[in-house]
Amino acid sequence: MNRVKLLFFATLRDRAGTKSMELDIPADLTVQGLKDKISDEYPNLKDSMSSVIITIDREYASDEAVIPPNAELALFPPVSGG
Repeated sequence: MNRVKLLFFATLRDRAGTKSMELDIPADLTVQGLKDKISDEYPNLKDSMSSVIITIDREYASDEAVIPPNAELALFPPVSGG
């Protein structure tokens, strides 16, 4: 198992009910796998997982990226601007 820290921002923080949490995940889990895990375990966040932006150790990550041990992951809702 791999322990990671999740940081929630903006509306995701409200839906999660916390600004951060630690989570045990399987080794070699991808970002998409993490989104699936969060959707299953935290129903309030399920709708957000299809459009969430995730960084791993402060770098944007694709859905195929493998999450390294002891990583810090930040989850952001999609941003629009003008």
